[in-house]
Amino acid sequence: MPTAFRRSPAVRIGLSIAVATGLYGVSFGALSVASGLDLWQTVALSALLFSGGSQFAFIGVIAGGGSPIAATGAAALLGIRNAVYGMQLNMLVHPRGWRRFVAAHVTIDESLATSTGQTDPVEQRRGFWVAGLGVFALWNVFTIVGALAGEAIGDPKQWGLDGAAVAAFLALLWPRLQSRDAAAIAVVCSVVTVVAIPLVPPGIPILVAAVVAGILSWRARPGAGTPAPRTAEETS
Repeated sequence: MPTAFRRSPAVRIGLSIAVATGLYGVSFGALSVASGLDLWQTVALSALLFSGGSQFAFIGVIAGGGSPIAATGAAALLGIRNAVYGMQLNMLVHPRGWRRFVAAHVTIDESLATSTGQTDPVEQRRGFWVAGLGVFALWNVFTIVGALAGEAIGDPKQWGLDGAAVAAFLALLWPRLQSRDAAAIAVVCSVVTVVAIPLVPPGIPILVAAVVAGILSWRARPGAGTPAPRTAEETS
Protein backbone atom coordinates (compact mmCIF):
# COMPACT_ATOMS: atom_id res chain seq x y z
CA MET A 1 0.00 0.00 0.00
CA PRO A 2 1.48 3.43 -0.94
CA THR A 3 2.83 5.60 1.86
CA ALA A 4 0.68 8.60 2.80
CA PHE A 5 1.75 11.70 0.89
CA ARG A 6 2.76 13.68 3.99
CA ARG A 7 4.96 10.82 5.21
CA SER A 8 6.42 10.03 1.80
CA PRO A 9 10.24 9.88 1.81
CA ALA A 10 10.34 11.02 -1.80
CA VAL A 11 8.27 14.09 -0.95
CA ARG A 12 10.55 15.00 1.96
CA ILE A 13 13.67 14.57 -0.16
CA GLY A 14 12.14 16.45 -3.07
CA LEU A 15 11.17 19.41 -0.89
CA SER A 16 14.58 19.62 0.74
CA ILE A 17 16.30 19.50 -2.65
CA ALA A 18 13.92 22.14 -3.99
CA VAL A 19 14.80 24.55 -1.18
CA ALA A 20 18.56 23.94 -1.43
CA THR A 21 18.62 24.27 -5.21
CA GLY A 22 16.14 27.11 -5.40
CA LEU A 23 18.41 29.30 -3.30
CA TYR A 24 20.98 29.20 -6.11
CA GLY A 25 18.53 31.32 -8.07
CA VAL A 26 19.62 34.35 -6.03
CA SER A 27 23.17 34.06 -7.33
CA PHE A 28 21.97 33.53 -10.89
CA GLY A 29 19.67 36.55 -10.79
CA ALA A 30 22.38 38.83 -9.41
CA LEU A 31 25.07 37.55 -11.79
CA SER A 32 22.74 37.79 -14.78
CA VAL A 33 22.02 41.46 -14.11
CA ALA A 34 25.71 42.08 -13.47
CA SER A 35 26.55 40.49 -16.85
CA GLY A 36 24.38 43.01 -18.68
CA LEU A 37 20.98 41.33 -18.95
CA ASP A 38 17.92 43.19 -17.69
CA LEU A 39 15.31 41.91 -15.26
CA TRP A 40 12.95 40.50 -17.88
CA GLN A 41 15.69 38.76 -19.82
CA THR A 42 16.90 37.19 -16.58
CA VAL A 43 13.39 36.07 -15.65
CA ALA A 44 12.87 34.62 -19.14
CA LEU A 45 16.06 32.57 -18.92
CA SER A 46 14.98 30.97 -15.66
CA ALA A 47 11.40 30.38 -16.75
CA LEU A 48 12.06 29.13 -20.28
CA LEU A 49 15.55 27.64 -20.26
CA PHE A 50 15.34 26.39 -16.66
CA SER A 51 18.63 24.56 -16.46
CA GLY A 52 20.99 25.94 -13.85
CA GLY A 53 24.23 24.86 -15.47
CA SER A 54 23.13 26.07 -18.89
CA GLN A 55 21.98 29.40 -17.48
CA PHE A 56 25.28 30.03 -15.70
CA ALA A 57 27.14 29.09 -18.89
CA PHE A 58 25.03 31.51 -20.93
CA ILE A 59 25.59 34.53 -18.70
CA GLY A 60 29.25 33.59 -18.24
CA VAL A 61 29.85 33.85 -21.98
CA ILE A 62 27.86 37.09 -22.21
CA ALA A 63 29.75 38.59 -19.27
CA GLY A 64 33.03 37.67 -20.96
CA GLY A 65 32.07 39.57 -24.10
CA GLY A 66 30.96 36.57 -26.13
CA SER A 67 28.24 36.67 -28.75
CA PRO A 68 24.69 35.45 -28.08
CA ILE A 69 25.35 32.60 -30.54
CA ALA A 70 28.38 31.41 -28.57
CA ALA A 71 26.42 31.76 -25.33
CA THR A 72 23.55 29.73 -26.76
CA GLY A 73 25.95 27.04 -27.97
CA ALA A 74 27.56 26.73 -24.55
CA ALA A 75 24.18 26.54 -22.85
CA ALA A 76 22.90 23.96 -25.34
CA LEU A 77 25.88 21.66 -24.76
CA LEU A 78 25.17 21.53 -21.04
CA GLY A 79 21.46 21.09 -21.67
CA ILE A 80 21.86 17.97 -23.83
CA ARG A 81 21.99 15.83 -20.69
CA ASN A 82 18.36 16.69 -19.94
CA ALA A 83 17.25 14.99 -23.15
CA VAL A 84 19.06 11.84 -22.04
CA TYR A 85 17.40 12.09 -18.63
CA GLY A 86 14.04 12.40 -20.34
CA MET A 87 14.26 8.96 -21.92
CA GLN A 88 14.89 7.33 -18.55
CA LEU A 89 12.29 9.36 -16.67
CA ASN A 90 9.63 8.72 -19.29
CA MET A 91 9.81 5.03 -18.41
CA LEU A 92 9.57 5.77 -14.66
CA VAL A 93 6.96 8.52 -14.55
CA HIS A 94 4.81 7.65 -17.61
CA PRO A 95 3.36 11.17 -18.09
CA ARG A 96 0.25 11.43 -20.25
CA GLY A 97 -1.39 14.28 -22.15
CA TRP A 98 -0.39 17.80 -21.15
CA ARG A 99 1.72 16.40 -18.32
CA ARG A 100 4.27 15.27 -20.89
CA PHE A 101 5.11 18.87 -21.73
CA VAL A 102 5.37 19.83 -18.06
CA ALA A 103 7.47 16.75 -17.29
CA ALA A 104 9.86 17.58 -20.14
CA HIS A 105 10.36 21.10 -18.78
CA VAL A 106 11.10 20.00 -15.21
CA THR A 107 13.39 17.12 -16.19
CA ILE A 108 16.60 18.24 -14.49
CA ASP A 109 19.37 16.72 -12.38
CA GLU A 110 17.41 17.13 -9.15
CA SER A 111 14.15 15.56 -10.34
CA LEU A 112 16.09 12.67 -11.89
CA ALA A 113 18.11 12.04 -8.72
CA THR A 114 15.04 12.17 -6.47
CA SER A 115 13.04 9.84 -8.70
CA THR A 116 15.71 7.24 -9.38
CA GLY A 117 16.67 7.22 -5.70
CA GLN A 118 13.36 5.50 -4.91
CA THR A 119 12.42 1.87 -5.55
CA ASP A 120 8.65 2.08 -5.31
CA PRO A 121 6.99 3.29 -8.56
CA VAL A 122 4.62 5.60 -6.67
CA GLU A 123 7.51 7.16 -4.77
CA GLN A 124 9.47 7.55 -8.00
CA ARG A 125 6.64 9.59 -9.52
CA ARG A 126 6.18 11.63 -6.35
CA GLY A 127 9.89 12.37 -6.12
CA PHE A 128 10.05 13.51 -9.73
CA TRP A 129 7.09 15.88 -9.54
CA VAL A 130 7.84 17.32 -6.10
CA ALA A 131 11.51 17.95 -6.87
CA GLY A 132 10.91 19.18 -10.42
CA LEU A 133 8.02 21.52 -9.69
CA GLY A 134 9.51 22.61 -6.36
CA VAL A 135 12.84 23.56 -7.89
CA PHE A 136 11.09 25.35 -10.77
CA ALA A 137 8.95 27.47 -8.43
CA LEU A 138 11.70 28.40 -5.99
CA TRP A 139 14.39 28.86 -8.64
CA ASN A 140 12.24 31.41 -10.44
CA VAL A 141 11.21 33.20 -7.25
CA PHE A 142 14.80 33.55 -6.06
CA THR A 143 15.97 34.53 -9.55
CA ILE A 144 13.68 37.56 -9.31
CA VAL A 145 14.95 38.31 -5.80
CA GLY A 146 18.57 38.13 -6.97
CA ALA A 147 17.93 40.24 -10.05
CA LEU A 148 16.13 42.96 -8.09
CA ALA A 149 18.86 42.99 -5.47
CA GLY A 150 21.67 42.93 -8.04
CA GLU A 151 22.17 46.65 -8.28
CA ALA A 152 21.96 47.11 -4.51
CA ILE A 153 24.49 44.33 -3.92
CA GLY A 154 27.01 45.93 -6.25
CA ASP A 155 29.97 43.80 -7.30
CA PRO A 156 28.89 40.12 -6.97
CA LYS A 157 32.48 39.13 -6.16
CA GLN A 158 32.31 41.03 -2.87
CA TRP A 159 29.55 38.69 -1.72
CA GLY A 160 31.01 35.50 -3.13
CA LEU A 161 28.25 35.08 -5.71
CA ASP A 162 30.79 34.37 -8.43
CA GLY A 163 31.97 31.50 -6.25
CA ALA A 164 28.40 30.23 -5.99
CA ALA A 165 28.30 29.74 -9.75
CA VAL A 166 31.56 27.78 -9.64
CA ALA A 167 30.25 25.72 -6.72
CA ALA A 168 27.12 24.88 -8.70
CA PHE A 169 29.21 23.55 -11.58
CA LEU A 170 31.43 21.55 -9.24
CA ALA A 171 28.41 20.06 -7.47
CA LEU A 172 27.08 19.00 -10.86
CA LEU A 173 30.40 17.58 -12.04
CA TRP A 174 31.81 15.90 -8.94
CA PRO A 175 29.38 12.93 -8.70
CA ARG A 176 30.25 12.02 -12.31
CA LEU A 177 33.97 11.66 -11.67
CA GLN A 178 33.82 8.26 -10.01
CA SER A 179 35.96 6.48 -12.59
CA ARG A 180 39.58 7.12 -13.49
CA ASP A 181 38.68 7.69 -17.15
CA ALA A 182 36.10 10.37 -16.29
CA ALA A 183 38.55 12.19 -14.02
CA ALA A 184 41.27 12.05 -16.68
CA ILE A 185 38.91 13.45 -19.33
CA ALA A 186 37.91 16.28 -16.97
CA VAL A 187 41.55 17.19 -16.38
CA VAL A 188 42.36 17.18 -20.10
CA CYS A 189 39.32 19.32 -20.89
CA SER A 190 40.29 21.78 -18.15
CA VAL A 191 43.77 22.15 -19.65
CA VAL A 192 42.32 22.57 -23.14
CA THR A 193 39.95 25.27 -21.89
CA VAL A 194 42.72 27.20 -20.16
CA VAL A 195 44.93 27.04 -23.26
CA ALA A 196 42.10 28.09 -25.57
CA ILE A 197 40.89 31.08 -23.53
CA PRO A 198 43.51 33.59 -24.78
CA LEU A 199 43.39 32.26 -28.35
CA VAL A 200 39.69 32.24 -29.24
CA PRO A 201 36.63 34.47 -28.59
CA PRO A 202 34.66 34.08 -25.34
CA GLY A 203 32.34 31.09 -25.37
CA ILE A 204 34.40 29.09 -27.83
CA PRO A 205 36.71 27.40 -25.26
CA ILE A 206 33.82 25.46 -23.74
CA LEU A 207 32.78 24.30 -27.22
CA VAL A 208 36.34 23.17 -27.94
CA ALA A 209 36.47 21.33 -24.60
CA ALA A 210 33.15 19.65 -25.40
CA VAL A 211 34.51 18.33 -28.70
CA VAL A 212 37.63 17.03 -26.94
CA ALA A 213 35.49 15.39 -24.25
CA GLY A 214 33.35 13.71 -26.89
CA ILE A 215 36.38 12.33 -28.74
CA LEU A 216 38.05 11.08 -25.55
CA SER A 217 34.80 9.55 -24.27
CA TRP A 218 34.32 7.69 -27.54
CA ARG A 219 37.89 6.38 -27.51
CA ALA A 220 37.50 5.30 -23.88
CA ARG A 221 34.56 3.02 -24.70
CA PRO A 222 35.34 -0.68 -24.58
CA GLY A 223 36.13 -1.88 -28.07
CA ALA A 224 36.22 1.61 -29.60
CA GLY A 225 38.62 1.71 -32.48
CA THR A 226 39.14 -2.06 -32.33
CA PRO A 227 38.17 -3.89 -35.54
CA ALA A 228 35.42 -6.44 -35.18
CA PRO A 229 36.63 -10.05 -35.18
CA ARG A 230 36.54 -11.69 -38.59
CA THR A 231 34.10 -14.50 -39.14
CA ALA A 232 35.06 -18.00 -40.28
CA GLU A 233 33.76 -17.20 -43.80
CA GLU A 234 35.93 -14.09 -44.01
CA THR A 235 39.06 -15.94 -42.92
CA SER A 236 38.51 -18.84 -45.32
